[in-house]
Amino acid sequence: MTFYLGLDFGTTGARACVIDDKKDIVWKQRVAYPDPAQQTPRDWRAALHMLLGALPQRLASQLSGLAIDGTSGTVLLCDEALEPCSPALLYNDNHALLQAAQLMSIAPDNNTVCAATSGLAKFLWLAQQSDISRAAYFLHQADWLTALLSGKPGISDYHNALKTGYDVENLCWPDWLMALPHTNLLPMVLAPGEIIGCIQPDIAAHFGIHPQCVIHAGTTDSNAAFIASDIHELGIGVTSLGTTLVLKQLSKQRIEAPAFGVYSHRYGDLWLVGGASNAGAGVLRQYFDDAQLDELSAQINPQQDSPLDYYPLTKPGERFPVNDARLAPRVTPRPLRPDSGQAENDADFLHGLLQGLARIEVAGYARLTELGAPPLRRVVTNGGGAKNTVWRTMRARLLGVPVSTAVNSEAAYGSALLCLIPFSDR
Repeated sequence: MTFYLGLDFGTTGARACVIDDKKDIVWKQRVAYPDPAQQTPRDWRAALHMLLGALPQRLASQLSGLAIDGTSGTVLLCDEALEPCSPALLYNDNHALLQAAQLMSIAPDNNTVCAATSGLAKFLWLAQQSDISRAAYFLHQADWLTALLSGKPGISDYHNALKTGYDVENLCWPDWLMALPHTNLLPMVLAPGEIIGCIQPDIAAHFGIHPQCVIHAGTTDSNAAFIASDIHELGIGVTSLGTTLVLKQLSKQRIEAPAFGVYSHRYGDLWLVGGASNAGAGVLRQYFDDAQLDELSAQINPQQDSPLDYYPLTKPGERFPVNDARLAPRVTPRPLRPDSGQAENDADFLHGLLQGLARIEVAGYARLTELGAPPLRRVVTNGGGAKNTVWRTMRARLLGVPVSTAVNSEAAYGSALLCLIPFSDR
């Protein structure tokens, strides 16, 4: 029996998932970051070692492959020894906006800017702010963690590299980008799941991992979640209800619409088109814990509209389905209980929040269809919000299509699948 390990480095912590050669899950584990809002590469490395150390010896000794996904647009500079020589800029770091105007004047077309704004803008900013003389590599989160295990730095995948300006149509760094300063630090780009090499011997020995365990190129966390859903047909949307709201669906044509925050990843012979809203289940966490969400959801009739018109953002700024850096959160007024003075009605408040998020999802899929994606036939849901049945019923009513929960919804499972079917073989 052989086993494959997928590691997912998300917004609040890291997850591990081991599958066998029949794609069945045989082991899972999770590690939380000490402070998700202030996470550092040291936290990622500690989480990686904790997860590897937690592997049951029977699985570790028969581990055949390993792949890592990370949050899209999370980047850092590091030296030859892979020690960080810059702060890590996270996926939601506003430093990307500092160079957006510069990119508009550099890039030959807006399509490139849509893909490049997050990663490449951060690269330009880091190159100006850091001790660039020490830097040997500019890496995405998944690249850096993968290199720690493979001992082969300077390698990325074309899912992570998209937002750093990589040309996923022609599979190369474009000439205009390579004319910029310090582009010698950019990584070589492989297909997600492509073999990089075997795990470093000292790491294998320390954690009891099979010395011939193959390290594969990774992917982004949202793409790994899509891979986990095992969707291969057109017209099926995959909604990730995590900290943010991410919509994706397969298309025969590449769609790039930077004005609306829409971009496409190469996905075998198809394109994975989608967008990510800054709204999501993260806003729910500002007000309720799991127990409260369960209790209050049970008081909501998902077949009825809420009179509240919310746009539930955690802070100003939206990317998709509208791209407006100044869009303000709209989570007022707070509804009051009838005949109870000033007591707030938490169930009605949650109803408004869930409906507001559902309407963003509806607008998102409408935007994708408007831009040329296949008409939506049904939606599969993953992420922590997928377990809320009341929300799912509400979303199905507003979307007008069936909504189900993915059998396997975790990004770590999708990364494990990359070891079995890399994109270079699709």
